[in-house]
Amino acid sequence: MTLKKPDSAPSPERSRVMRAVRSVDTRPEMVVRRLLHAMGYRYRLHRRDLPGAPDIVFPGRRKLIFVHGCFWHGHDCARGARMPAANADYWRSKIARNLVRDADHLAALRQAGWQALVIWECQLKVRDRPALTALLRAFLEDAAPPETAPPAGET
Repeated sequence: MTLKKPDSAPSPERSRVMRAVRSVDTRPEMVVRRLLHAMGYRYRLHRRDLPGAPDIVFPGRRKLIFVHGCFWHGHDCARGARMPAANADYWRSKIARNLVRDADHLAALRQAGWQALVIWECQLKVRDRPALTALLRAFLEDAAPPETAPPAGET
């Protein structure tokens, strides 16, 4: 069986950009990890044995955190709603698959007795740090997490 070559290969520039996209140790993830560490929490990273390989895991508490990029995971903020002009059908399909996959992972984790929190990239703005700190503390200390709204101008 031979593989069919695509009609047009990606440009070297596009290939370079896509290779640079990270899945672990991203800037948003590092912001959350540093904040959690400063708050005194210790955690495990990227447990591959759990659905979705959560970014931050608290095994003793059976809690975990996903730090999602707004674009890649289809958040309904301004950054997540933008769509590239080039190859728009591909990106719409890819993000739709990501949404389904994320929902499946969260359902499987809930079924296995884990509590999950999703932190969105748009929640990490410096002016929102006190709200993020309160959200993390409430989630980790078994209190009901406060409702979070996207930052002003982000809807």
